[in-house]
Amino acid sequence: MEVWLRQKLPGYSWNSERQVLFIPMTTGTDVHAANDRALQVLALLAQRHQPMSAPELMAATGLAKSTLYRQLSLLRRWGLVMEEGGRYGPGPASIELASGFDAQSRLVQAARQELQALSRLSAESVALVAVVQERVLCLEMVDSLQSLRCSFDKGRSVPLRDGASAKCLLAHLPEAQREAALNRLGEAAAGRERRRQALDQIRQAGYAVTAGEVDAGVWGVSAPLIDAQRRLQGAITLMAPIFRVEGRESAFVHMTLVTAARISRSLQPL
Repeated sequence: MEVWLRQKLPGYSWNSERQVLFIPMTTGTDVHAANDRALQVLALLAQRHQPMSAPELMAATGLAKSTLYRQLSLLRRWGLVMEEGGRYGPGPASIELASGFDAQSRLVQAARQELQALSRLSAESVALVAVVQERVLCLEMVDSLQSLRCSFDKGRSVPLRDGASAKCLLAHLPEAQREAALNRLGEAAAGRERRRQALDQIRQAGYAVTAGEVDAGVWGVSAPLIDAQRRLQGAITLMAPIFRVEGRESAFVHMTLVTAARISRSLQPL
């Protein structure tokens, strides 16, 4: 254990008798800031879906060169980042993290069979999504056997702004969190107020429907997943080409709402 710690965490010490890890003296602010910087780099690499150079990372994060390389060194040591030809991307340990999430997430486990059933019933694609760092992250995806080109894939994220998934999640966020997210969109006051009113209508209806907002020609309906404490856990979204939806909108909305209600009930305390 001591050898492993010294390799992974230089500067830290391990008391074998007491089984205690001694951490070098730093202020809480320093530790939190360093952690945030490392996680900022890791999250950016995960979102981009393509390797990035150090100058690109510096431009995207605003980190100084020396600070960036310290974070990259730490993340590489843990296997969370890899470097090839001067470009950086998520490392192999990221697979272990994703696998652990899949196996242990109560939300994913509760939703998986229901998503598959909804996809079979509708013959369309269905996604489980959640808000992560003010982005819409796809946690699970069941693809239709029929062709559909859309922005969602398991593990990919899109901005928390447009489309049925984003609007449904925004509408059902706690008010303070929603207002913070709206303010960061940078819209003028009039536009922000129109968006706020539209989100209020979505919250009252209990679902969001959009067409062509994120992907041209794609229709979507999204319904929230609410636990027993009335907390938003995520949403499910059914997606289909607009031409396949015509005349079936109400049926697709109903299917999605019923499935969301079943998943929400399964999130109640055991």
